[in-house]
Amino acid sequence: MADRVELSVVMPCLNEADTLGTCISRARQALEAEGIEGEVIVADNGSTDGSQEIAARMGAMVVPVNQRGYGNALLGGIRAARGTFVIMADADASYDFMEIPRFLRKLREGYALVQGCRLPSGGGTVEPGAMPMLHRWFGNPVLSLLAQVMFGSSAHDIYCGMRGFRKDLIAQLGLRCAGMEFATEMIIKAVLAGAPMAEVPISLHRDGRKVHAPHLNTFRDGWRTLRLFLMYSPGWLFGLPGGILVLAGVVGYLLALPGRTVAGATLDAHTLLVASLCLLVGHQTLLFSLMAKVQAIQEGFSREAPIIARVLNAYTLERGLLVAAVCVLMGATLVGAALYDWWLVDFGRLEYGHTMRLVVPGVTSIALGFQVFFGSFLRTILTRTDTL
Repeated sequence: MADRVELSVVMPCLNEADTLGTCISRARQALEAEGIEGEVIVADNGSTDGSQEIAARMGAMVVPVNQRGYGNALLGGIRAARGTFVIMADADASYDFMEIPRFLRKLREGYALVQGCRLPSGGGTVEPGAMPMLHRWFGNPVLSLLAQVMFGSSAHDIYCGMRGFRKDLIAQLGLRCAGMEFATEMIIKAVLAGAPMAEVPISLHRDGRKVHAPHLNTFRDGWRTLRLFLMYSPGWLFGLPGGILVLAGVVGYLLALPGRTVAGATLDAHTLLVASLCLLVGHQTLLFSLMAKVQAIQEGFSREAPIIARVLNAYTLERGLLVAAVCVLMGATLVGAALYDWWLVDFGRLEYGHTMRLVVPGVTSIALGFQVFFGSFLRTILTRTDTL
């Protein structure tokens, strides 16, 4: 029997007695109407309203999942699935399970992930009152756009809870998120893994729950998704701001060291201090970007990038230590020159503008040297190889 199961329909469930029966009935109807060898699985996350009994009575497989969370419930149901393909959808009657054959046709064509789309931008339809205005016009479109820009996703509605996929894809992706961000993690990792994806426009219906409110928390889950995006894209989180800060620091030095006047403002020692802050913070942030990228590639969170490989090949421990030594030596020389000037005046008052042009770059260079020194060791530890 296990060999004959082509499709498993997985529904996460937490107190869905109001709508669970309808969802199971519609799913079974869709399977029977198309002659699909399938099963319906209810991944129960600790319901106390009799949802388990309803599912069992209607012939669904009930999989208890003790670890709370939308992602945990789905992972538990997916692990228990016997089908080659899995279609997941919420058990609140907001999705029409009669759409199952449309997803399955795409999966049979060879797509590894078939994402539903409720938003008009992807051809979907949202019935009046089915989605909060903030989600429809801001949350979902903005987060979907960020996924497109940051990861190259083609999905117009990354939060759509109805989607189909090959079961073996989930094992390959190594999904970890326990909460609502599980859905977006799946898309991001599928994109990064190069899995063929398609999108199916669907309609979103009004939530059929009567006893309790939806499980989705607008601001908490929105922040979790944004946090996930940033964690999986070190270039956006660290690289972009780090590069901007370093550029600002270099420009500040070029203008402040010769004491140039810009738009009537004379840039002096105070500008040097701010420029040094930008250089130090920017360089440290770029180091974070490189280390995070290495870790993300090793964990499968990010694609291998040729530019990162070139940087790592050039940034060996020995070269890093050499650069660190040069930075410290240059900084010590500048600070030593300031000390010499101080000695010449018997350690009395110094000419502020001249001395700061020695001390500020000197101290900055020393600090950069230490950053490079420790960063070189950290880079080597993360790559775990003696050949780099």
